[in-house]
Amino acid sequence: MDNLEELILACIAGERLAQNRLYTLFAPRLFMVCQRYSNSRAEAEDILQEGFIRIFNHLRQFSHKGSFEGWMRKIIVNCALQRYNNKKNQIQVITLDNEFPHSENDKATANLGEKELLKLIRQLPPVYKLVFNLYVFEGYKHREIAEILGISEGTSKSNLSDARTLLQKEIIKLNHIQEQKIRC
Repeated sequence: MDNLEELILACIAGERLAQNRLYTLFAPRLFMVCQRYSNSRAEAEDILQEGFIRIFNHLRQFSHKGSFEGWMRKIIVNCALQRYNNKKNQIQVITLDNEFPHSENDKATANLGEKELLKLIRQLPPVYKLVFNLYVFEGYKHREIAEILGISEGTSKSNLSDARTLLQKEIIKLNHIQEQKIRC
C-alpha cells in the first residue's frame, strides 16, 4: 500500500494490517492533540482510542477532499469536546484578578520546552483549556467556540484571556525557579 487512498480503502474493507498501518502513521501526531485536551496521559490515551474507533467507523464518510489528517484531527477534537460535555457539571468557574504584562511572558517562554508547556496547558481549568486549545491550536473563532461550548462569545474571549493569564503566571514562576537553580 503505497498511497493513502489505497490505505483508506483497505481500512474500509476491514483489513486489520491496513488499520494498524493507519494507526501507526497518525497516532503520534493525534496523540499530541489528545494530550492538550486531557488532564493525564491515561485520559489522552482514552480520547485517542475513542477517536480511532470513530475514525474507522466513519472512514466511508471521508470525501477525499481536503486533508485526511485534518479530517481525523476534527474527529479527535470532537471526542475531547464530548468528554468535556460529559463532565460539564463537575467544572468550577474561576475568575482572575491580576494580569501580568506580555513582555515578561515573552522572555519566560523562550526557556520553556514543549513538554513543560503541555504540562501547563493540562493544568488549566477545563473550560479555559478547551477555549485555549480551540482558539490557539485549532484556529476556531470565538463565535464558533461559543457555539460549540454553549457559551457566549464574550465568555469565550474572557476564558481565553484568563487562560493566557494563568499560563503567563505559571511560565513566569517556572522561569524564576530556573533562574534560581542557575544561580546556585
